[in-house]
Amino acid sequence: MTVERTVFTRTLRQKSGLAEQRVWALLRSGRIDGHKFRRQHPIGRYVADLACDRLRLVIEIDGGVHDRDEVVTSDHLRQIELEALGWTVLRFTNTQVLSEPDSVVAAIRTHARLIAS
Repeated sequence: MTVERTVFTRTLRQKSGLAEQRVWALLRSGRIDGHKFRRQHPIGRYVADLACDRLRLVIEIDGGVHDRDEVVTSDHLRQIELEALGWTVLRFTNTQVLSEPDSVVAAIRTHARLIAS
């Protein structure tokens, strides 16, 4: 990884939003069946909000900007590219994370178990 990309991902981690911080607190240190997740993890030309290399699972936390048409299109193309690289992408909104954290964790755990089996 280049120095510029390392600095960029470090900056993203430092500026992460509340919803992403909450999900990270629920996933870190192997809290989902021992799976190690990373924050702001580079994959191809993208940087995933959260990712587990072993499961090839990406977790994206989408704020309000992701409702805009051009961002929806960009997200869709990005997801297609990540899936072509062999990754599975799960998306949650900030609202879901902040109002239903247990449901978000349950969905991630269920999906992780499906992938792992």
